[in-house]
Parts: sequence; C-alpha cells; structure tokens
Amino acid sequence: MSSSAPTTENATDNATATAPEPVSFREAFLFWLKLGFISFGGPAGQIAIMHQELVERRRWISERRFLHALNYCMVLPGPEAQQLATYIGWLMHRAPGGIVAGVLFVLPSLLILIGLSWVYVAFGETTLVAGLFYGIKPAVTAIVVQAAHRIGSRALKNNVLWAIAGASFVAIAGFNLPFPAIVLGAALIGVIGGRLSPEHFRAGGAHGKADKSFGPALIDDATPTPEHARFAWPRVVRVMIVGGLLWLVPMGLLAGVFGWQHTLTQMGWFFTKAALLTFGGAYAVLPYVYQGAVAHYGWLTPTQMIDGLALGETTPGPLIMVVAFVGFVGGYAKSVFGPDSLFLAGAVAASVVTWFTFLPSFIFILLGGPLVETTHNDLKFTAPLTAITAAVVGVVLNLALFFGYHVLWPQGLDGDFDMVSALIALGAAVALFRFKANVIHVIAACAVVGFALRLSMA
Repeated sequence: MSSSAPTTENATDNATATAPEPVSFREAFLFWLKLGFISFGGPAGQIAIMHQELVERRRWISERRFLHALNYCMVLPGPEAQQLATYIGWLMHRAPGGIVAGVLFVLPSLLILIGLSWVYVAFGETTLVAGLFYGIKPAVTAIVVQAAHRIGSRALKNNVLWAIAGASFVAIAGFNLPFPAIVLGAALIGVIGGRLSPEHFRAGGAHGKADKSFGPALIDDATPTPEHARFAWPRVVRVMIVGGLLWLVPMGLLAGVFGWQHTLTQMGWFFTKAALLTFGGAYAVLPYVYQGAVAHYGWLTPTQMIDGLALGETTPGPLIMVVAFVGFVGGYAKSVFGPDSLFLAGAVAASVVTWFTFLPSFIFILLGGPLVETTHNDLKFTAPLTAITAAVVGVVLNLALFFGYHVLWPQGLDGDFDMVSALIALGAAVALFRFKANVIHVIAACAVVGFALRLSMA
C-alpha cells in the first residue's frame, strides 16, 4: 500500500519510491509558523493549503490519514482547520508538536488583530478608516449571505432538514431564543429523528474519498500508530487533569483578583461556553457571540461587531479569531485597567478571550486523537450533528439579516435607506456568487469604493 502507484490523474506522476526522511521538530516548527501567516481563505482555504503542503508536496501524511483526521475534526466544536493542524502536529511530534502547531496557527492572527483593533478604536473616526469600513460593511453582509448558502447547500438534503433550519430561524429571529437552546433542541431532534427516520438524518458533506496517492508518505496508510498516539487510560486522565487545570487556574485567578462579575472574568466564562458551541464553524457561533457580547454585556456595538467580522475576514488564521477583536474592544471600552492603560486593557482582554476560546480545541484533540487512531475507518456525522448543522443554516441567515439591517438602515427603520451601501452589497454578492471571487479581494475592492465615496462627500 505504501509503495502503490498514483491512482488518479491528480496524483503526482513522478512520486519517488521511498518515503520522505523523518521531519525534525525544528523543521515542523518552521512550517507551522509559516502556515500561521499564510492561512487565509477561511477553513476551506486553510485545509486546502495544508493538503497541498503536507499531503502533495512534503508527503508528511497520506491522503487517507489526512482525511481521517479531518473527518474527526469536523465532528468537534471549534475551528476544524486549527484542530487539524494540532492533530497532525501531535501525530508527528507528540503533545509538544500538537501544541506548537495549534498555537502557531492562531498566534500571528492574534497579534495582527490586536494591532488592527487598536487602530480601529483609536482612529476609527478618521476619514480614512471610516471610509474603508463604509465599503467593507456591505461586503460583509454579502459574505454572510454566501456563508448561509454554502452551509445550506451542503447540509439541507431533504425537507426534514429544511424544516429544522426554518424552525431555528424563527426561534432566534422571532422569539430571540438563546443559541445554546437552539443547538440543544436540534440535537434532541436529531437523536429522536435518527432512530425514527434515519434516512432523513444520514450524514452528507464528507470531504471526499481517499482514493489518491502522491507517493509514499512519512505517515502512510499502513504506518503503525506511534506509541504516544495509542489509547491508554493513564494518558486520558493526565490530559483531563492538565486541561482542567489550564482552565481552572486562569479562571480562578481572574475571579480571585477581579471578582466574578468583572469584565475579564465574564469574558473567560462566556467564551468558554462559546468554544463548546461552534458546531458548523465561526458563522454559527457569531449569533451567540452577538447575543452575549452586544446585547447582554454591552462590550461592543452592533456596528463594531460587523467591523470586527470584516477584520477577521482579512487576517490569517481561523475566522473565529474575531473573538479577539470583541475582547479588545470590550476591554478597551470598559477600561478594565483604568483610563491610562486602555491599550493594555484591550490586549489583555483579547488574550484572555483567545485562551478560553481555543483551550477546548487542544483538549479535544489530545483526548480524542488516540481513540481516532485506534481505527482508520472514515468517521460519519451523527444524526444529532446533522440536525445541528441544519439549525445552523437558519441561525446564520438571521445573522445576515441582522447585518443587512444595520448596514442598509444605519439610523434604524425610521431613518433613510442607504442606497449606496445596498449597491455595494449587491456588487459584492454578484462577485461572490456569480464570479466566485476571493473573499479578501471582494473586501479590498469594496473598501476602496467606500473610501473613494467618503472622500468625495467630505
């Protein structure tokens, strides 16, 4: 198996007959660092980059093992691309390799977003920044509509799943039900429906079959599972204890030093819950973040939430890194360290939010990885997860309407309809749906248009 010839036209024709040399920790470190700076394009683009680099070019892992790991990461809550990097890093170089891969996938984005967030809150009223965001906001609305369409086209395979999506939309838009309640309700429907009518809850959206070979890989189909990746109860207990302490100690320090109701403590608690609800990707959890960060805690305004998503779309790393913007703006606005330390407040809040958002992802990989490695059969979505994914479509559609309302009627329904923003949004939608334009290119073009219009009106 490990020396088989390429089986598809896409396979590398001149694949060598021998597997690559073992990869040193230093070499892997440098690759994960590079990936952290080039991981644009959302999860699809990030996974494509990893596939091209790790499966096709470097042959660190085979196609089948890569897809097997990806299917597991898709089942988990959290950013699947970051979890996939963590998984492969762990498989190659034990826990330190997984931690390095996962951290470096996020760290560049965190540092960039802290800088951009500071520019935003400190200079957001200037003509340059205000003009850029005037064009970006309609583009973001179109991007979220595209996300709803993309998730829906993959998830809504029958009338039952369409009904779940419609019910979730009504629940959040009409009754303002909290996102966790919608997730739990959808999961319950999936559990019952999977038993009574399994044909309506069969998983779709698998990431393709592992029928390609790019030559022998370092971790090939027949490569034995390394000792550190084999299931053992002592390892499970150790990961649970260490992971629990990594959550409990920072949370305890925040509560002990600042009090439970302090902004930083509440951010840690809120984003811990958010991290466990990100089934379906970042767009699925954004309504929950909005409900908490905007409506309940008042850490930022609806307009700032839209601007934060725009910044998240234009930086490397997982889109869920928009939570770093939420943390920075919230810490800055609440002056958690006093009026003379606003930047420090924002930077610390962004770091706190990032820590509690991503910690569960590392625990999931280090806990579940050995179980996944015990069998190399493809993992399937469960019926509850299928139902949750369908519900996510309705939630994301509501998010698109929320963004559209605040962009097209910036002063509320009693104010004027912003025709210019509507035309920019329409142009962005045509570029995304008709011409399949790159998201970053669309945002950049709309930013230039917005700046030019604001400059002409100044």
